[in-house]
Order: sequence, then structure tokens, then C-alpha cells
Amino acid sequence: MIAMPADANPEGDIFGGWLLAQMDLAGSSPAFDLAQGRCATIAVDAMVFHQPVAIGDEVSLYAEVIKAGRTSVRVHVEAWKRARAASTSVRVTEGVFTYVAIDADRKPRVLPGRD
Repeated sequence: MIAMPADANPEGDIFGGWLLAQMDLAGSSPAFDLAQGRCATIAVDAMVFHQPVAIGDEVSLYAEVIKAGRTSVRVHVEAWKRARAASTSVRVTEGVFTYVAIDADRKPRVLPGRD
């Protein structure tokens, strides 16, 4: 995605909350796949912002499941940026997101194959 002016502070740096939200969405994809259904974010650990993201930067997100428990899934997510004039990308932030599989009543449920 492209970082837009509406997502930035007056100095032109993208808000950390915007980046965090994009990372949460990216991390939820492999969690939902593993859970074969609905999940809820229950924790964000070890969030580190290495560099700022500027308006116009292309942001790419990469997510990998690092652990699956009985009802929860931990996913490591990295965000990388590429400036418009650049040919290479730079890692800007990373974090570990924990999701719990939930049922129709929003109660934790056992992941498929874990019972």
C-alpha cells in the first residue's frame, strides 16, 4: 500500500497507529487460515519501530506464524518501506501479534486439529 497524507502527522511521518493497524490486518490473515475461521487480536508484543515511514512510501507487510497453541496463534509481522525514488526496501517495524480463535459467541475455541 502507499502511505497517504491522511495517515501522517504535520511533519509528514506516518502515524505509528496506522502502521500498527496495517500490521494487525496482515497478521490476521495467516491466523485466520490456521484457525479456519474467526479470530480476535488479544496481544501485541515486542513492537519495534526501526525507521519512520513518509508520505508516498510504498509499504509492504510480511507475516509468518511462529507458534500455534490450543486456542491461540502467534504471528511475527514485518513492515518494509520503499521510497518512490528507491529501488530497494528497508525494514521499518516488526512485532509479534497474538490472535485467539473464537466461536459465534466470541468465546475462545480450540484450533482445528488441536483437541
